[in-house]
Amino acid sequence: MKQFGYVRAGSVAEAVRIAGEEPDARFLGGGTNLVDLMKLGVATPRLLVDVSRLPLDRIEELPDGGLRIGATVRNSVLAADPAVRDRYPVLSQALLSGASGQLRNTATTGGNLLQRTRCAYFQDAAKPCNKRAPGTGCPAREGAHRDLAVLGHSEHCVATQPSDMAVALAALDATVHLHGPDGERSVPATDFHRLPGDRPEQDTEIRRGELITAVELPPARPGGNSRYRKARDRASFAFALVSVAAVLDVHEGAVRHAALAYGGLAHRPWRARAAEAVLHGASATEDTFARAADAELAAARPLRENGFKVALARNLTVGVLAGLAGSAARA
Repeated sequence: MKQFGYVRAGSVAEAVRIAGEEPDARFLGGGTNLVDLMKLGVATPRLLVDVSRLPLDRIEELPDGGLRIGATVRNSVLAADPAVRDRYPVLSQALLSGASGQLRNTATTGGNLLQRTRCAYFQDAAKPCNKRAPGTGCPAREGAHRDLAVLGHSEHCVATQPSDMAVALAALDATVHLHGPDGERSVPATDFHRLPGDRPEQDTEIRRGELITAVELPPARPGGNSRYRKARDRASFAFALVSVAAVLDVHEGAVRHAALAYGGLAHRPWRARAAEAVLHGASATEDTFARAADAELAAARPLRENGFKVALARNLTVGVLAGLAGSAARA
């Protein structure tokens, strides 16, 4: 039995203070990932700081038309919120494609962003893994890596970030709000998660003692349709082999605005800037969508077993964008 301390924070300030004083403290929200990792012996915090009852469970309308989503808003509540379903369907669809209904009822917005990779080597404490134990190696590179990264990986790590919600937030240009020992700060969702480089153990840009307090969505673009599509090995309770989150605004047959992000391909949600550059101002046709996907995926470096992901991502991109363009034409 591995012992650990537990304290229920009464305020954000108290939670941050306690976590800042204990280097091995972890915040506990829904616990749907952290508790599993503790059971596996992968996570071994000395102290859990329970933030689940802090007043961070509201979805608020902002004066500019955006939304502020509290860090402890449950995934099921967020997916069902009328404003999210109406103005940001890509986010609702992403949430509903993740986990199971029972887990979505427990998992929180902040915890979803902080969930860790499901790479089998990371989750097995008996195996080497640079992400879990820096300097021990990455056996996935030569081992089982069918589900792992084809973009942005390094010799130190080929793991993928598992969140569906984070992919949608990247496409929506969301902002993550943090409160830590040095005060409050904000990080764009596109920059919140890191590529592995030579420090794969650091998943995000979050600093010691910092607590996610909210995620902010900018106003939805007029005429901008959005969609999330996920390819996986089974129809439910499975992580993405490839997923696509897209926002598309088509006017008179041309792309006025496009935002595209991939899941299942990299250590972080992958914002497809090269594809967006091809799409901007171009005709909203399947040929354009294919060229955009090819421009982005030219940087892919698949390993022995996961080259299929490149073609799968291309096909998903074309299908999602063509569907959105068709919806715009019928509107």
